[in-house]
Amino acid sequence: MERTTFRPVRESYLPYGRQWIDEEDIEAVVEALKGDFLTTGPYVSRFERAIADYVGAKYAVAFSNGTAALHGACFAAGIGEGDEVITTPMTFAASANCVLYRGGVPVFADIDEKTYNIDPQSVEEKITERTKAIIPVDFAGQPADLDPILEIAEKHRLVVIEDAAHALGAVYKGRKVGSISDMTMFSFHPVKLITTGEGGIIVTNNEEYYERLLQFRTHGITRDRSRMAEDHGPWYYEMQFLGYNYRLTDIQAALGLSQLKKIEKFLELRRRYAAMYNDAFKGMDELILPHQPEWAESGWHLYVIRLRPEKLAASRREIFEALQRQNIGVNVHYIPVHYQPYYRKLGYDKGICPKAERVYEEILTLPLFPAMSEQDVRDVIEAVKRTVGQYRK
Repeated sequence: MERTTFRPVRESYLPYGRQWIDEEDIEAVVEALKGDFLTTGPYVSRFERAIADYVGAKYAVAFSNGTAALHGACFAAGIGEGDEVITTPMTFAASANCVLYRGGVPVFADIDEKTYNIDPQSVEEKITERTKAIIPVDFAGQPADLDPILEIAEKHRLVVIEDAAHALGAVYKGRKVGSISDMTMFSFHPVKLITTGEGGIIVTNNEEYYERLLQFRTHGITRDRSRMAEDHGPWYYEMQFLGYNYRLTDIQAALGLSQLKKIEKFLELRRRYAAMYNDAFKGMDELILPHQPEWAESGWHLYVIRLRPEKLAASRREIFEALQRQNIGVNVHYIPVHYQPYYRKLGYDKGICPKAERVYEEILTLPLFPAMSEQDVRDVIEAVKRTVGQYRK
């Protein structure tokens, strides 16, 4: 189809996500810089306690990033050489890479085509005698259907490590995400619900996991005298297993504490802007809008639309590029993990998760973040309507 060149709906480029940093955040970081600790110190402990209290968990352990946190969770769960862990391909690579770090084998279950989250039935079908854990992902902030996943896990004695990188503040059947699974990871990357620059955390109600996570993030070292094989004196510590230097800094934790004070405002704005998109696009047959089950409240990390190819005279790429030319920073979340060249070399083939693969071919992520204005949202709406109108069959 011949392309019409539109004048951009806006002069400046609007990214799909961006942090919100205000003077209060800056002052909090400056205050930390004036203190005695720059690396892990009292701010980290306060941040961990604040996150645990917010989601309703007993314990929290902060890490240098979300991927490191998932790595730690796999260690705490006892994932080892040859152990299988079931996860979704509709996610960032970290959700599966953390299994490889432990010598395990990621196994990809297919998704529910409505929510784009992992399908519990597909999980059940993938279980073998080598399965050790399940890593469901709360795609775009929408909680996975946790009850059937937890039932499957209990039946087969599996650990559930919830990748809730997108879902701080999300609610599943009246309970905050983070209070439900064996371990839950939140990310504090700049485009997430709150940010520490880089950072992640594991929350859990299991004291054993908590203790293992604390030690794992600090080289496997302990100073707990009750755990030591020897005791040379008050200076003594022991490295008891191969851990990593995955610690968060006090500077980052100070920013996180300040950001957490604003999370309800951030969530309200994300939900308001998502509702504006829903209202604007609900009559457009060319689009499938994000499905929200009645039992869940999304954190709205992403707003993902799905194109109906049979109603459009253009490919997803053409529509993507048309929106980019109008300074609308659309993106695609995600390329299925098993499509990546590294995973192909490991023997994963296209075709193993047909629903996820079909959805991938048709999705686009629209800009959604609290620092947007309502005019920014209206610009996105105008550009989408204009572009879909041009290519409508």
